[in-house]
Amino acid sequence: MSLSVVHTRAQLGIEAPLVQTEVHLANGLPAFTIVGLPEAAVKESKDRVRSAIVNSHFDFPQKRITVNLAPADLPKQGGRYDLAIALGILSASDQIPQDALAPYEFIGELALGGEIRSVHGVITAAKACLDHKRQLICPKSNEQEAAFSAPESSFVASNLLELCAHLHERSTLPRPEKQLAQMTFNYPDLSDVKGQFRARRALEIAASGGHNLLFFGPPGTGKSMLAARLGGILPPLLDDEALAVAGIHSISGRAKDYNWRQRPFRCPHHSSSAVALVGGGSNPKPGEISLAHKGVLFLDELPEFPRNALEVLREPLENGHIAISRANAHVEFPAEFQLIAAMNPCPCGYAGDTSQRCSCSPQQINRYRQKISGPLLDRIDLHVPVASLPVADLHAKPKGESTHTIKERVMHCRQRQQNRQGKANHQLKGDELYQFCALNKEARDILEQAITRLNMSARAYDRILRVARTIADMADSTDIVVEHIAEALAYRELDRSPS
Repeated sequence: MSLSVVHTRAQLGIEAPLVQTEVHLANGLPAFTIVGLPEAAVKESKDRVRSAIVNSHFDFPQKRITVNLAPADLPKQGGRYDLAIALGILSASDQIPQDALAPYEFIGELALGGEIRSVHGVITAAKACLDHKRQLICPKSNEQEAAFSAPESSFVASNLLELCAHLHERSTLPRPEKQLAQMTFNYPDLSDVKGQFRARRALEIAASGGHNLLFFGPPGTGKSMLAARLGGILPPLLDDEALAVAGIHSISGRAKDYNWRQRPFRCPHHSSSAVALVGGGSNPKPGEISLAHKGVLFLDELPEFPRNALEVLREPLENGHIAISRANAHVEFPAEFQLIAAMNPCPCGYAGDTSQRCSCSPQQINRYRQKISGPLLDRIDLHVPVASLPVADLHAKPKGESTHTIKERVMHCRQRQQNRQGKANHQLKGDELYQFCALNKEARDILEQAITRLNMSARAYDRILRVARTIADMADSTDIVVEHIAEALAYRELDRSPS
């Protein structure tokens, strides 16, 4: 047969659209043409495929070869199509049976010697393949990703020769083997933190309800130390959450370094650009907010980030996803992350410190804090000061509870929320706030007075309600009472005018 069709998968955002690799052999002067909107790396596959076929002891047909990657309007990038193109040529030249290709999809880059090299996005490709009731054959080096997403409907191959032996039914390729049980979580322990009991309480509230949190205070007070311990008290990822997170790391090429069951913790440097944070590029890729999906995004030295980089966080903080539009593509990446940030109270860092070392004027302090816009600050639920510790506390042994103890309470609180409303408190919106965050008259009066006096926005009002609901859940209280509202209001320090 001079025409063959092989199925493979492209990569477009977090999607893996189907690509049909059509190969036609015609008489005429030998030539090798690839059409279907291929970029440079795809066009270069001609030389890789030719060498791989010859070095795997097959015949490379001396004919006019035309390869069409359909659909033609979908951009094709990378070497992921090499394997499908090679198999299409072998099938069209009757060196492997066409019927043997039908139940499978193939993805992989070919080395000149016929070895199959790893590619990005195997998790999303395996899931899409499973949905279409076909089996995926992928590189052996991507075995861990295939094992995580679709171990029963995937095969792994090391080279072209053993793959063709499988298609001829002379041998059988191995299934990917799961090795996930060996993974361990390495979180720093909260018992290492000295003092800072109010900040520890705020950290537990943030973990219990999924709220965004901002620590501010002088340098060296433990803001970064506290933030680094948030991941350890968060509940473990559910199966579907872990698969979604793993898929993002797979398409980013970070799958080998990723611990599948551990919530991501991303800490970009303050020199990071807006594109680095939210994703983008000519071929859109996930940014830090998507790599932190279902985990934590920690922004240290918050006012030092470029203003435009911080402003692009507004929509993802509300919507849980980011849409990126380019001339040749429109993609969406999930970005349901928990933001935790740290900042100094002024340019020198010592405003309000007992040492009275601060020499900043009120205008300088205002200018510094205004680097964080009101709309962004509105989206941060808790603003918590972290003060310097007395020398006596520095010499004393840490007395706080361990990460394990706090995590047990957090998981109990999250389960209470799931049983009541099917989601965490930070996800409550619209009518759900009225249903699950109802206030008695006394609590409502206090909240209304605070909103009026501090001139807070409607968004801040909703976020205070969500935090109060979490505080009530931590106390195993069905109703939100005055004490819960008062504590939630106490964590809105930056809504007040700086002193």
